[in-house]
Amino acid sequence: MQQDMVLCGARVVDPVNGIDEIREIGIRDGRFAALESLKSPRRVDLRGLVLAPGFIDLHVHLREPGQTHKEDIGSATRAAAAGGFTTVLAMPNTAPPIDTAERVQAVRQAAAERGVVHVLQAGALTLGRAGKELAGYASMQAAGVPALTDDGSTPQDSAVMRAAMQAAAALGLPIVDHCEDIGLSKPGVMHAGATAALLQLPGQPRSAEEAIVTRDIALARETGCRVHLQHLSTAGAVQELRAARQEGLPVSGEVAPHHLFLTDAAAAVYGVNAKMAPPLREESDRQALLAGVLDGTIACIATDHAPHTAAEKAAGWLEAPFGIVGLEAAVPLCLTGLYHTGFLSLSRLVSLFTQGPRELLGLPVGAMTIGAVADVTVLDLDAPHRLKVAEFASRSHNCPYDGWACRGKVVGVLVQGKWTGAAGYGL
Repeated sequence: MQQDMVLCGARVVDPVNGIDEIREIGIRDGRFAALESLKSPRRVDLRGLVLAPGFIDLHVHLREPGQTHKEDIGSATRAAAAGGFTTVLAMPNTAPPIDTAERVQAVRQAAAERGVVHVLQAGALTLGRAGKELAGYASMQAAGVPALTDDGSTPQDSAVMRAAMQAAAALGLPIVDHCEDIGLSKPGVMHAGATAALLQLPGQPRSAEEAIVTRDIALARETGCRVHLQHLSTAGAVQELRAARQEGLPVSGEVAPHHLFLTDAAAAVYGVNAKMAPPLREESDRQALLAGVLDGTIACIATDHAPHTAAEKAAGWLEAPFGIVGLEAAVPLCLTGLYHTGFLSLSRLVSLFTQGPRELLGLPVGAMTIGAVADVTVLDLDAPHRLKVAEFASRSHNCPYDGWACRGKVVGVLVQGKWTGAAGYGL
């Protein structure tokens, strides 16, 4: 049993409860507790820091089972904690895919044994992620799956997707979709624009994403299924999502930090570490994504943490896999580029990492309320530092942000009241 604890002197930012002030937070047995209920608590001085409800990343590739040369549950969850996340939603595009209750249970057991943050496992939408036959949704839900996705792809047959939405809606499960029409995107390896032409590389048009966004919104309207659009990258997709939300449809969307802070021009600078799916787009798309965050059209920031080995990325633009690691860079980048620029308030930024994801997954309200699980993200808002990819906890280092100067960093996290983070804070 953990000793009772009081976190003292920190600024507490809790958007759900409308709190943004210096106050004391009590913790007992891994839950927030009233100060007067604590018995001989240990007082921890956190003056100068910010405490927020634990951040959630809706889009993480743990690579376990089958791809542990890239990442595993231990390394990925340590990276999550270092990046300020207390919960991650794991994608099912592993080897084999997580498309049965037994495989869901195996990941949950491994996470309980080796993980340092909460791991929620998404279930595959179709068997083998082949886009043809629906997986067993009810049994996976009973095993703990909070959402369904074939991330890395989507069923190309719209009749299959319609059946999936009908089945998911009947169970109250959201579908989290990777919006890519492969008939339009292949064989593209980056955005179809001026940089692709300069590098003489095949490009992916915006329509490859927007065609599936349009389809998914239409099917959500028809079936009533909750649909979450992953890693939006185009201005057109943002506008379609905005219109759907104004219509009152059960559709939400996320954006990855790389689509907020980079454009396709980065390909000429960072090489294959700027290769991801969907690809980096143009400045007009980046501005539309920022506008979508600002006006609330986009409710979540998610990393799409996608580890790959140096050897895999060294295969070059045509053969290297899509994706970059993002767990340990996301929060410093967003503090630097969204908060310290005055683009977003701190409360709004915290909401994008907390309440937005929780509402999608149907999790308890992300607030530091008495009785709630004591998951806390601890930030130093003004600490200057440079991102050092070689020091990341992730097993893979495929990332374009090495050496980027940031203002604001993650000090650590409390997960059920247990500290994972920097030493010297008395936690």
